[in-house]
Amino acid sequence: MHAEIAGAGFAGLVTGIALRQRGWTVRVHEIDDELRAFGAGIFIWDNGLRVLEAIGAYEAVAAGAYAAPGYRTERDGACMSFGRVNAEGHFRLLTMSRQHLYAAILAAARRAGVELVTSSAAVGASPDGELHLADGRRLKADLVVGADGVRSAVRDSLGLPGTRKKYIDGIVRVLVPRGPLVGGRWDEVIDFWAFSPRTLRILYTPCGADSLYMAMMAPVADAEASAIPVDPDVWASCFPDLRPALEAIGTRGRYDVYETTRLDRWSSGRVAIVGDSAHAMPPTLAQGAGCAMMNALGLAVAVEGVSRGDLPAALAAWEARERPLTDHTQSSAAHLAATRALAQGMPWDSDVFRAVRHVPTGTAPP
Repeated sequence: MHAEIAGAGFAGLVTGIALRQRGWTVRVHEIDDELRAFGAGIFIWDNGLRVLEAIGAYEAVAAGAYAAPGYRTERDGACMSFGRVNAEGHFRLLTMSRQHLYAAILAAARRAGVELVTSSAAVGASPDGELHLADGRRLKADLVVGADGVRSAVRDSLGLPGTRKKYIDGIVRVLVPRGPLVGGRWDEVIDFWAFSPRTLRILYTPCGADSLYMAMMAPVADAEASAIPVDPDVWASCFPDLRPALEAIGTRGRYDVYETTRLDRWSSGRVAIVGDSAHAMPPTLAQGAGCAMMNALGLAVAVEGVSRGDLPAALAAWEARERPLTDHTQSSAAHLAATRALAQGMPWDSDVFRAVRHVPTGTAPP
């Protein structure tokens, strides 16, 4: 059995690795001329770490990731919540640069024998199992996977109904040196919120001994705070202790509005849609990559040993099994984005953490 995959991001690579582990031949197409990750830092919770273990990438990821001792929320200088992480009986949470995570997964894909093709743009697909490329070629496959992001050409070519929604806030993501912000509480993940003199949020995230990821939320309507390059004085008016990190940003970063993509269905014939192409969500629960990787692995499990003619039914069964958790997580993330409810503290014991507690399809039980 052979698969053609559009998109060499986290979802596309994990799908390719998991299919190769089950005896498929796989070719992954990337529109850019090099394989790389975009963005700054990333959170991978327990559920995503289980997927990395299953595809053989966990050890390389953990070797260069950061394991914070705790996660606190502060609002206007007051501690709203605190949770221990990475300790016995508590959730695992690793933070790292997106480039580090990508390099580890890419190395696992190469070890697995996934064929990787750069400068290869997918422009569509047909339900009978053809991937259409910009150079005019139509590549036949038993399975086609659209993992080509929020603006997926594969998804759009199939006319799959769905909705996209944008929210009142957006985010700037940057990596900077930690500088003097080391030791004590500065070794924790801290979710800083301010509602005076303006509404801003900085998710302060150590990614290593001298690497700091900051996810900086600002309302779309706040032209000063959402401007690029970042004005350190605007942000330091709310978070003066973070001025050293803010002044190190320089011209880094871009501002992206929170948004949700939701499809009515995740497949058409022998074409499956996975990752942000199917279920992009705001980063409020740090589960975009986690859900993408879980569903990618679940897809490979669903088609293992299935005949070509039975693939559409297998894809329907895959969606029926995996989608309820993804829908729940996406809805929870959307609610938090719309209400800014995380300013009240992280809801550690609530159903919001269902994805973190989940043991993904195809992974070992705890």
